[in-house]
Amino acid sequence: MAGSGDGAPADPTRTDGTGRIPGQRGLIILALMAAGEAVYFLPFVLARVFRPTLLDVFGITNLELGTAFSLYGIVAIVAYFAGGPLADRYSARRLMVFALLATGLGGIVLAGFPSPRAMNVLWAFWGMTSVLLFWAAMIRATREWGGRSMQGRAYGLLDGGRGLMAALAASLALAVFAALLPDEVPTATPEQRATAFRGVIWVFTGLTLGIGVLVWLIVPETTPQGGTGGRQRLSLYGVRAVCRMPAVWLQAVIVICAYTGYKATDDFSLLARDALGFDEVAASGIGTLSFWVRAAAAVTAGYLGDRIDASRVIAWGFAILITGCLLIASGVLVPGPAWVLIATVVTTGVGIYALRGVYFALLAEGAVPLAYTGSAVGVVSVLGFTPDVFMGPLMAVLLDRSPGLAGHQHVFAAVAGFGAIGLLATLAFRRVTRAAANPG
Repeated sequence: MAGSGDGAPADPTRTDGTGRIPGQRGLIILALMAAGEAVYFLPFVLARVFRPTLLDVFGITNLELGTAFSLYGIVAIVAYFAGGPLADRYSARRLMVFALLATGLGGIVLAGFPSPRAMNVLWAFWGMTSVLLFWAAMIRATREWGGRSMQGRAYGLLDGGRGLMAALAASLALAVFAALLPDEVPTATPEQRATAFRGVIWVFTGLTLGIGVLVWLIVPETTPQGGTGGRQRLSLYGVRAVCRMPAVWLQAVIVICAYTGYKATDDFSLLARDALGFDEVAASGIGTLSFWVRAAAAVTAGYLGDRIDASRVIAWGFAILITGCLLIASGVLVPGPAWVLIATVVTTGVGIYALRGVYFALLAEGAVPLAYTGSAVGVVSVLGFTPDVFMGPLMAVLLDRSPGLAGHQHVFAAVAGFGAIGLLATLAFRRVTRAAANPG
């Protein structure tokens, strides 16, 4: 891997410079995994798993819920940028703990079944807590944990662990929901459904608050250091510095293209229904399978990234993504055995989640100074996560204009196009970073 320039310990598997043993290091990354998903339990996981119930109990429409999500996204775009300098100035531990506690307190408001207008305010608030205070701080803490030789492993474990956390939390919430409903679920009264759903909200709220306490107890207190060894002032100097680095802009393009693929995973279960005739339960099983694929692919990609460079793993990830998407887009898999399409979807997911597992490991490979990690994360994220804004409407237009299998083919053709751009950006990134490392 190219020199990281991060000043981190040379062998983090033995020590991190403060005498902590590997077992303690394991607890730290577990805490980061848990925190990395817990902060999104209430804003996103709740609605993803219980969307029909949420709409029914709250008495709102898809448009009203979508408006709340949009306000979150608008706040998040600004917060990604502003959160970078904060992460370069303040302790990641303190920022993450405050973000988790504030997000969890929002769950108390949600348990009161607020009005649509209050929901808009709540989701905008969560955009502040989960992005402005949390995102860049988490990425920085993960980079510090990885040191010089474990950047790929650090981010792979983080994203894989987040996927596993999502799967476990969703399973727990479903069990609680089922336990609070009568044995004959269709006979449940509106009051019983509301009581059961409030119980689910309390589960997610409790997990979020509890994991905030866990982070405070386990994640070490660190003070971000500037290039001169002193505490950095809160300023835009780091932003200006990273904006002059071509590798940062190429990384932003890579994240845009990879995240576009991730957003397309929302179509997997619908594809299974339309292409294979699966019922809702079986189709949901395809979506649930992606959680487990995420965990395995991200961790494996991280370990490979430490051995052969994260950028090379990303190039392979884009190649897998492009191949799988083109196979789906071509229509050659349908009609045919169901397992062929399912295997293609799973393989495509491997490429997508491998990309997610290591694209922030490019910070070290691109020689972004550790002192400017937060600023670089902010710049990359502002651009890289714009698919949150455009991918939903794009998929909706493609699917609505071409009902049935044709719409899905158009969606995955578009994703293949983004994958090709991402592959070209990755090759350019490798050329730029190697030229910088070997100026002669």
